[in-house]
Amino acid sequence: MKPKRLLKYYYLRFIRLRGNPHELALGMAFGIFTGMMPIMPFQMAVALALALLFKGSKITAALGTWISNPINWYFLYYFSYKIGSRFLDLDGRDAIFSSIMGAVKSGEESMVIVERIISSGSLMVATFLVGGLIMGIVVATPSYFIFLVIFKKIQAWRELRRERRHRILPAQEDIP
Repeated sequence: MKPKRLLKYYYLRFIRLRGNPHELALGMAFGIFTGMMPIMPFQMAVALALALLFKGSKITAALGTWISNPINWYFLYYFSYKIGSRFLDLDGRDAIFSSIMGAVKSGEESMVIVERIISSGSLMVATFLVGGLIMGIVVATPSYFIFLVIFKKIQAWRELRRERRHRILPAQEDIP
């Protein structure tokens, strides 16, 4: 499928999402939050669980996790570690960190990367998770408000289109 057509398809699917703007934006924020976490194979499951728990849209939660993808995994892992190590005041783990980042850079499977982090010890796991939590909160909080505005505008646009359509088409009882 051509890129232009594919973009139009996804654009149409996005604007046709149904639901309350708050629920849609909340789901998107949960997806983005978990997308910033270095838990690649489990991001969507965690996002869906959060959406279920806090009554957000499950569809937009799943969509929000797409913020992390193979193109930016390296940066997500890198900044998760750097922020987590700064927050936990840890130094001296550069050799372990380099081996994990080498696996990310070479495009290893996400479970292999997770296994490397876990096998590096609980301190390394905590470093990545704390960094991911901080990044997730920092990015997801404004994304909720941004997407709330977007979904409210889409809802208003739909209502305007519906009103125009009803003005143009006569009601069924008016037709002889």
